[in-house]
Amino acid sequence: MALMGSFRNFGTMLKSIATLGINNSVVKLFVENKDDKRELSIIYSTFFWLFLTVSGVLAILVLLFAEPVSHFLFYSYSYTIPIRFFALLLPLMAINAFWLAIYNGLEKYKSIVIIQIVSNVLVFGLTALLIWKKNIFGGLLSVAVGELLMVGVTLLFIRKDAANFKFDLQKIISKKYVKIIQKFSVMALLSAVIVPLTLLFIRNAIVEKYSIQEAGIWDAVNRLSGFYMMFFSSGLSLYYMPKLASIHTEHEFKAELKSYFKIFVPLFSVMLIVIYLAKGLILKIAFTAEFSSINKLLVWQLLGDFFRIMTLAFGFQVVVKTMMKRYFVGEIVFNLCYFLLSVYLMQKGAVEGVLQAYFYTNVLCFLLILVMFRKLFWKR
Repeated sequence: MALMGSFRNFGTMLKSIATLGINNSVVKLFVENKDDKRELSIIYSTFFWLFLTVSGVLAILVLLFAEPVSHFLFYSYSYTIPIRFFALLLPLMAINAFWLAIYNGLEKYKSIVIIQIVSNVLVFGLTALLIWKKNIFGGLLSVAVGELLMVGVTLLFIRKDAANFKFDLQKIISKKYVKIIQKFSVMALLSAVIVPLTLLFIRNAIVEKYSIQEAGIWDAVNRLSGFYMMFFSSGLSLYYMPKLASIHTEHEFKAELKSYFKIFVPLFSVMLIVIYLAKGLILKIAFTAEFSSINKLLVWQLLGDFFRIMTLAFGFQVVVKTMMKRYFVGEIVFNLCYFLLSVYLMQKGAVEGVLQAYFYTNVLCFLLILVMFRKLFWKR
């Protein structure tokens, strides 16, 4: 669990760097140019060639430095093959993100949801098979092979929905749109690097202080959190973000905030309560007996996620409107506090200390975001 967590963090970092915040940029630019087919072709061409180039260069670097990366992630040089395979697939992952971003910009939510469901079912089956046949090596390889499956599924849908992808792919990178992309890219690259690195450093600190088994317990809690957070974060990306991209006044934003706190936050709260009450059954189904200690640890993760979902109400506005200063402050404060508090609290509480650090950090960041948007509420 710990080793696959490290590889997922590394893979997330590579994909984010390779796509440079493509999804947020395409949604914003599509909303602004959806009635101008010629301009959309220029936008799409700019994205396509930029990300193909960036992902290609990044793939070469990973191929060259696969051995030191393997030692940093897995404390061994034995797992370079999954790393190199992942690197070779990076350009395809960038193109896949490009396709999905177009779907998002077109508000083809049904297609996106079906693609995600089919992809995840296939990846689940493949992962189980490879772990059964090849143990840890198979599990790590499944992270890379799973990405290839996702590309294949998206391609099948694009062939059936070709009318929405008929645009003139020119050999052009527009300077005008590169400048817009740069704003999103700087923000995306900060998250792309700092978030996975924070998780990698915390995991390595747990391994050094305690054991890789304890790191696996922490990763298991993160994975469980990731499953239920995925439902809400995906929905927010598909619905809430395009809504914010189309509004232009503080009054409209306040109206969206009210809807968010009336609908999304109560729904999320009910889900967290159900998960807490049914945690014994969920853990029995999802994990083996070795992970039983999660039972007493999960409450800290649930509380932290509650404050995180409230922070996202404002966080998406920061991203969509490219509020650079607020974004940088928020990301740096969260990740720095999370790491420092984790190192401090794990001295006495082990994994529970790290989960407490996650809760305290989310509370702090929620208060910080309220301070950042204080004029929205106190303005006469």
